[in-house]
Amino acid sequence: MGKQKKFTGVVVSDKMQKTVVVKIMHLSRHAKYAKTVRRYNKFKAHDEKGIAKLGDTVAIVETRPLSKDKRFRVEQVVKKAAGTHVSAPEEIV
Repeated sequence: MGKQKKFTGVVVSDKMQKTVVVKIMHLSRHAKYAKTVRRYNKFKAHDEKGIAKLGDTVAIVETRPLSKDKRFRVEQVVKKAAGTHVSAPEEIV
């Protein structure tokens, strides 16, 4: 058996039941110009308890295939998002 992949990223969607979409950023060097470039990947991760919310930083770990797209599960919430409170629009009188 190989080693499980572990990533840390930001939750960009939590609209599905028991699933969150996590955006991972990694740095790579451009082959020709040797400039450091930011690259992004989005992974769907299984969140059984529904603890991860939009904007949270989470640690995900590779697991067996859980569905067509899900290959990761949320291990822990590293940092909660600040100011994710959404208020209802005020009524106009």
